[in-house]
Amino acid sequence: MTAEERARKIKVLIFDVDGVLTDGQIFVIPGPDGKGIESKGFAAHDGLGITLGRLGGLRIGIITKRNSQTVAIRARDLKLEFVYQGQAHKMQAAREILEKTGYSLEELCYVGDDIIDLPVMEQCGLAIATANARQQVKDVAHYVTPNRGGQGAGRDAIDFILSAQGTLDKVIRDYLDEDNRAAEIADVGVGNM
Repeated sequence: MTAEERARKIKVLIFDVDGVLTDGQIFVIPGPDGKGIESKGFAAHDGLGITLGRLGGLRIGIITKRNSQTVAIRARDLKLEFVYQGQAHKMQAAREILEKTGYSLEELCYVGDDIIDLPVMEQCGLAIATANARQQVKDVAHYVTPNRGGQGAGRDAIDFILSAQGTLDKVIRDYLDEDNRAAEIADVGVGNM
C-alpha cells in the first residue's frame, strides 16, 4: 500500500513534540526559586496546519515523554483534542486515544523523530518521520516530511494527508472564507495564552 493510500484512511493524527513540533532544543532558564523555567519554539505554520486538519475532519493530539508547562500552554492554544504528557510508552496512550474515538490503528497517523516513537509508528496506519528524524525512524516511515521538526514538519504531515484525501484545496478555501463559522471555531488561539 502506498503512503497516499494509507493517508486516505486517516482519521486521527498524533504528533510527538520535541523534534517534531519543535526543533528539539529545550531551553532552561534559571528561576529565582532555583528551579528551571523551560521554553521551546513552535512553528506558526504547524499551528495553522492544525486548524486546516481540524477543518478537514482530523482529530489531532500529541503524545510526548516530557512533562512541560510550555507544551501544555501551546496545546491549549492549538485546541488539541488529545494531550498526553509523561508517556514513556507511547503505544499505551495511542491505544487509549483509539478506544476513545472508536477508530482503528489503520486510521491513526503518528508523526515522530526518534526511537521512542517507533512502537506507535510500527503499528499505525500511516507513520510519518520528520526530515530531521533518526535513521531508524525514517526506515519505518511511510512518508518523510520535506521540512524539519519545528520548521513546518507538522504542516507537511497535514498537507500530505489532506492532499491524499482530496480535501486540501477545499479546506484552504473554507478557512479563508470570512463567513465560515466552522473555520472560526476550528482556528487556533490568538496568543495571550
